[in-house]
Amino acid sequence: MTPKTRIYLIRHGEVEGAESGVRRYNGQTDVALSERGKAMYHDLRERLAGSRIAACYTSDLTRCAWGAELLGAHLGVKPVPHPELRELNMGTWEGKSWDELKAHHPDEWRARLADLVNYRVPGGENVVDVHRRVMPVIDGIVARHRGEEVLVVAHGGVNRVILLSAIGAPLASLFAIEQTYCCLNVIDYFADGHAVVKLLNG
Repeated sequence: MTPKTRIYLIRHGEVEGAESGVRRYNGQTDVALSERGKAMYHDLRERLAGSRIAACYTSDLTRCAWGAELLGAHLGVKPVPHPELRELNMGTWEGKSWDELKAHHPDEWRARLADLVNYRVPGGENVVDVHRRVMPVIDGIVARHRGEEVLVVAHGGVNRVILLSAIGAPLASLFAIEQTYCCLNVIDYFADGHAVVKLLNG
């Protein structure tokens, strides 16, 4: 058995406004957690009780960093913020609902749906950009923590990119993976370059 790094990969808790059911692009806007979102992090502490977390890395946006601080205090580690772990930058679409975009920007909306990987919203990023900024951070964490367990708190889109990379799937499969609020994923990275997803959207 080759040495491995185990990453406990978490999506942030529910954000304010989510309870309305309106789907909205928050992107890199620093939206706050809802009270339910904070409670989700508290519940997650119990699920991580048996782990031996040696380090914690987090997106620097509040919806991730707040939970990383809570979980880190429980696990005895200090979270290290990484702006590179932020969600996909949605540019001029940030803060807008799906319904609003479909009504007022129908051509752009359809163009993005036709090419989720490469379409870039004005002023924002595409999925390739996210892969290029996120994966070097993950690769660095894996190399730095051989034989250890690490907590990473990030976002739905970011997590999907990490998980797709782990299983060798194309970025076009981004939405073939579900990432619910405060879900837990477990990935083992082996020194020979192989990765195994042990838990998905748990």
